[in-house]
Amino acid sequence: MPFDASPLLRPELHELRAYAPGPAAGIEIRLDANEAPPVDSPRLRELVSEAVASVPLERYPDARALALKEKIALRTGARIEDLLVGSGSDEIIALLATALARPRGKGAPQASFLAPTPSFVMYRVTARAHGVRPVEVPLDAAWDLDAGMMKKAIDAFSPNVVFIATPNNPTGNRMSDDRLADVCEHAKDALVVLDEAYVDYAGASLRSFRARFPNVAIMRTLSKVGLAALRVGWLEADAGLVAEMDKARQPFNVSATSQAIAAAVLGTAWEEIGAHVAKVVVERARLSSRIAALGDFEVTPSAANFVWVKTPRPAEETFRALLEEKILVRSFHASGGRLARQIRITIGTPAENDRLVEALSACA
Repeated sequence: MPFDASPLLRPELHELRAYAPGPAAGIEIRLDANEAPPVDSPRLRELVSEAVASVPLERYPDARALALKEKIALRTGARIEDLLVGSGSDEIIALLATALARPRGKGAPQASFLAPTPSFVMYRVTARAHGVRPVEVPLDAAWDLDAGMMKKAIDAFSPNVVFIATPNNPTGNRMSDDRLADVCEHAKDALVVLDEAYVDYAGASLRSFRARFPNVAIMRTLSKVGLAALRVGWLEADAGLVAEMDKARQPFNVSATSQAIAAAVLGTAWEEIGAHVAKVVVERARLSSRIAALGDFEVTPSAANFVWVKTPRPAEETFRALLEEKILVRSFHASGGRLARQIRITIGTPAENDRLVEALSACA
């Protein structure tokens, strides 16, 4: 007889589903996960091999990730003591949900996290899995931050953390700087996390906000620039907060091989990554133009490595038609409302993108 663990489980888990990637069987072109195309650089491959070969496999990873933090600091301008390194942005979000979970507000039974919607789903999922209340505020008609509604939600729910992705996933656009500043100023008693997972494709970072607003933190990752296999992300925040969050971190959370490869790439091959990103940006413009030229599709201007596309017929139909052509994209039809005609398409190789456009032309 199986063990009944239901009386022991968080009730919030009943409404969640374990993450499962899209169907892979028979798929020839995967444009659903915001992964970068392969980095075409023999030098980078050689550097990765050397970094892995240098790792003593019998030893635990550096629990402080000091060499990696030094290289992150070199590339971003952050102070080492302001950095917390995690297994991708996902672990950073989980650490925030673990460490910043004290209920706020008079009689509040639980802490709350605030984020716009649609945005990165792990803000909500991680909050629920940790017993934190997720509060979501819809983006405006242009997919920009609704600062007025965000401020009202801050007043109503006293969130512990406010997440704002810019560029935003899945819409691809950057949030307006003035609206961001308005929200950061209003949320003085909360930690505002500016998620810059896609900033390499957007140009300048918003790190200057940290000097303007003490409550602002910056979250970054290497997963979107061709290094998703490493699972390396980080948070740049006040050193005192980082020290407290570090107490909740698992001691060897980032593997030694990932630390070594990431440090090597950031240290001596970041120009290779920059060149790769530049190619994706050029291809993003070409793909956006070609999809828009189909006539019945609307493409939101993107600052990320994907495009947000409104389809002429229900997104589910377009999604299924592309599957028939062995192309996988991300559809948001299950969310309903204005998302029922939206799909997100990762920028692939030129050949992959050409096949995509050909398939989309048959869906118009």
